[in-house]
Amino acid sequence: MPADIPISKSVINSGSIFNNSFLTGFFIILQIINPNNLKFSTMKTKTIYSILFLIILLPASSIIAQKANFSGEWKINKEKSVLTDNQLFLSKITIQLKNDSLLTTRVYENGNGDEYPFDEKLSLDGMASKIVIFEMPRTSKATLSDTDGSIMIASTTTFNGGNGQEDMTANEKWKVENEGQNLSFFFTNKMSGNEITGTYYYDKAK
Repeated sequence: MPADIPISKSVINSGSIFNNSFLTGFFIILQIINPNNLKFSTMKTKTIYSILFLIILLPASSIIAQKANFSGEWKINKEKSVLTDNQLFLSKITIQLKNDSLLTTRVYENGNGDEYPFDEKLSLDGMASKIVIFEMPRTSKATLSDTDGSIMIASTTTFNGGNGQEDMTANEKWKVENEGQNLSFFFTNKMSGNEITGTYYYDKAK
């Protein structure tokens, strides 16, 4: 990798619905509707069924969100993405998502086509992970959303700037769309008092 390229200024539960809470709620419902325990009206029956529906729906929704298929090789769609001249961009990313483990290979690229890859392994429980990329310390945390199944990553990369050590903070949100064929990558980068926001779009290569 050319030493004079200012890379630092540019890159910079699972579960089941049949868990304890579900079974507890289910058996409570069974006890309520047991004719030997209670004579209930039509209105009470509807209420009971509504409660039972919510008990089933809420855990199931969480499971659906966790099953978003991020794993695979993703390549940037330059027609949809807004790229800035003379700055590195994430041209492709390989994702392996297994249980609560997230393994990525990121490949950043400059305008000349030079590539700068690095690997990162994160857990989805918000625990900090520390690596060094191109002699720059990087600390990252990843979480999985229970609502829409997106992955959120917050990172801080420390580099030597013109006034000494500086930090670039990045907040990313990854979301799979179109039945697992597209990946949206929303980001906000802050460095030296400046903020850059944008969205990259990726197509699944394989």
